[in-house]
Amino acid sequence: MTNTWIEVCSINDVPENGGTCVKVDDKQIAVFNFTRTGKWYATDNMCPHKQQMILSRGMIGDKAGEPKVACPFHKKTFSLETGQCLSGEDYHISTYEIKVEAGTIYIAI
Repeated sequence: MTNTWIEVCSINDVPENGGTCVKVDDKQIAVFNFTRTGKWYATDNMCPHKQQMILSRGMIGDKAGEPKVACPFHKKTFSLETGQCLSGEDYHISTYEIKVEAGTIYIAI
């Protein structure tokens, strides 16, 4: 199956070292601008712990070099690369390929 690249927003729509939410069809996706590492990430926006659409508002950082996002409500943390929960629980979020071209952000669906 070939991924389709979807234009989702401008780089100016995403704060430095923070995230924003974009909607692709009926799905909310969190887009993160990790300027400390110069990388961009895209994940589900829904935190699976309490089923809240909030991860785009989470704090980003790293755990032993693994880039992560922490849910702002209950502090569950997830790898921005694999989607695995780094808090020791059996939760997982989807991650998406992301690319930036000429100031525009695209996500592979």
